[in-house]
Amino acid sequence: MKLPRKVSIVEVGPRDGLQNEPIFMSTDLKIDLVNCLIRSGLKRIEATSFVHPRWIPQLKDAEEVIKGVGTGLHTRISALIPNLRGYERARECGVREINLVISASQSHNMKNVNRTIEESLKYFGSIAEAAQRDGVMVRGSVAVSFGCPYEGKVPPDRVYHIASELKNMGCFEIVLADTVGVANPAQVYRLFGEAGRKVSGVGLAAHFHDTRGLGLANVLAAMQAGVTVFDSSIGGMGGCPYAPGAPGNIATEKLVMMLSEMKIETGIDTCKMTACLDMLRSIVGTGKTGGEIFCG
Repeated sequence: MKLPRKVSIVEVGPRDGLQNEPIFMSTDLKIDLVNCLIRSGLKRIEATSFVHPRWIPQLKDAEEVIKGVGTGLHTRISALIPNLRGYERARECGVREINLVISASQSHNMKNVNRTIEESLKYFGSIAEAAQRDGVMVRGSVAVSFGCPYEGKVPPDRVYHIASELKNMGCFEIVLADTVGVANPAQVYRLFGEAGRKVSGVGLAAHFHDTRGLGLANVLAAMQAGVTVFDSSIGGMGGCPYAPGAPGNIATEKLVMMLSEMKIETGIDTCKMTACLDMLRSIVGTGKTGGEIFCG
């Protein structure tokens, strides 16, 4: 079986997870959680989103969170950017890596940002240009790459086209995201394998949801296709608005445990990760977070 020796995990819980929580987690608790995740050994954390508070009030304290977290010796803190104003806010408080998201479905993109795919590509191109001038790294994400709640199947060529355009605008890494958790391992292997050939010269990453319990199986398929960077969320936070009550993002602790058992290096201390999970459970409740993790 073709598997990597080392995998990088991008923790997205503080952004993708908390934005779905019904309650507002205090700024101090968010900062404590991010700092705990840094201490666990995570090298990349998407800490917040600079979206207008009217749309996602749970992340209305983006500036305070960014300014309050420790950077760690080798930890990169990033933020999701929906528009130019969001980029300006992020830049002003020192964010050095941003994530731009475009949907592979016209319907999903229109409902999400009220733009066509091509309009989003043009709009984000200007933000990426500004980021390059400012020395800010740009990560590009292709949402609903494996299926859309409005359109069903998404043509793979559309995914490759968007990924190629994101690469051309200077993104250092392209994420293919299973936003609603409909992917299966065979589909994952095919899409990433072909993307690696059609969009060469740029890093590929995977973002899976565990809606149907296939999240970790999809990770395995992606690794076999050559992917070594995976998004995940502490406690499996994130949910799915199109499947009420279903699990959300793949849980960081489950991903770490699986990779550890497979002797694949992550650089994450499982005991310190347990402390982060305990902290999260004390805030949002034990029934809302992912599985157990065994340290030692």
